[in-house]
Amino acid sequence: MIRSKLATHILSPLALLAGAGTPALAQDSERMHEVVSADTEAGTYMGSVLVAKGDEILLDRSYGSANLEWDIANTTDTKFRLGSVTKQFTAAATLLLQQRGELDIDEPVKTYWPTAPAAWDAITVRDLLNHTSGIPNVTSLDEFGTWKYLPTTREELIGRFSDLPLAFAPGEKWAYSNSNYLMLTAIVEEVSGKSYAEFVQTEIFDVLGMDDTGIDVSSQILDHRASGYSPSENGIVNADYVNMAIPQGAGALYSTTGDLLKWQRGLFGGKILNDAALAEYTKPADLAAFGDAKYASGILVEELDGKTTYWHGGGIEGFNSWLGYDPESDITVVVLANLNGGNARTLGLSLMTLARGGEVELASEREEIAVVASDLAEYEGTYRIAPTFALKFWADGDQFMTQATGQDAFPVFAQGKDEFFLKVVDAKLTFNRDDDGEIVSVTLHQNGNKSTGIKE
Repeated sequence: MIRSKLATHILSPLALLAGAGTPALAQDSERMHEVVSADTEAGTYMGSVLVAKGDEILLDRSYGSANLEWDIANTTDTKFRLGSVTKQFTAAATLLLQQRGELDIDEPVKTYWPTAPAAWDAITVRDLLNHTSGIPNVTSLDEFGTWKYLPTTREELIGRFSDLPLAFAPGEKWAYSNSNYLMLTAIVEEVSGKSYAEFVQTEIFDVLGMDDTGIDVSSQILDHRASGYSPSENGIVNADYVNMAIPQGAGALYSTTGDLLKWQRGLFGGKILNDAALAEYTKPADLAAFGDAKYASGILVEELDGKTTYWHGGGIEGFNSWLGYDPESDITVVVLANLNGGNARTLGLSLMTLARGGEVELASEREEIAVVASDLAEYEGTYRIAPTFALKFWADGDQFMTQATGQDAFPVFAQGKDEFFLKVVDAKLTFNRDDDGEIVSVTLHQNGNKSTGIKE
């Protein structure tokens, strides 16, 4: 299972987006297709996407191969591993049990898992849902690179992290941890008396008619399952193996774009959770999570394009996913990929913007303008994004250059006043000024993320 990190600062060389065209207005399915096709043609995306407004399908298309060795194309029926999008279902299962009066998410974990260590006494089920427990992330442990291949039981897996010191006091901070959702899996099983697979099947999938969704089993023969791939220095390769008994409710589901639309329509249409439970599901912890987003229960809540957005991404060996929902406009965006990389998230954000009526600019559509060294002087300097990560800018003759901490230097090209871009990677830079017109910071736009560095 890919070690989950919700944010990274990268400026590594990737293929340029291909394709041409001009930004179009909202709900233009051809523009949506053009944006996805650019990544497909660049060799950085394979998978299926779906965009819907209510029940109206705006885009439902597949790209690239489900199996490269047999040259089998992805289709809208192709099943993809979801990775951490699974957490939405685990959170809903937990809140469904609370809705029925069978558990209380504000009770300690020990109430439902009596063998929990003393260090966990203050951890509540809500802390697990919100990633505020302080329990270390099992998939980030050095030993996980070996464990992921091995058979395991639920108790053995929990034992690998239950005796570790907490990273922080419960409720004090936010830190993404797959361990939280492995514990929720166990709690759902203990409280319901059913296996996790049986519970989500009977209480969610059967209710919503999600016939193409389930727990992935490594040894199972599954019709229309995509093969998973990863990029490498030598091109695309078969993804590494992971024992699918490990991720459980933290990342073990497979599904299709169509079934995930049923999930969004059913969940937010009140077919699984009542109003009170759904309010808990979308209520974020009062702690910063990923950028400006805050974590609720299996979803992040963020203002994007000026509108509230519920979303979650997923990553596991060979697969990435992104599922977003705009409750005001009733827009659903599903992006499933069987090639690892950040494109599922980037495409998801772009498709959401287009569905809302916004515009999306492809890297191939950026036009370079000429500048001279004297005009670049005020942009030169070091801009600190994080304690251990900064961007340095300088002029080499008439060529503007940048170098990120620990990485190679790359040329930067002007697009407009205070606006620059890179060609070696799909990234834009905006230099920000104070009220006196002095440049004080730079904002890096990459992979759907915005990171601001302060000028030193």
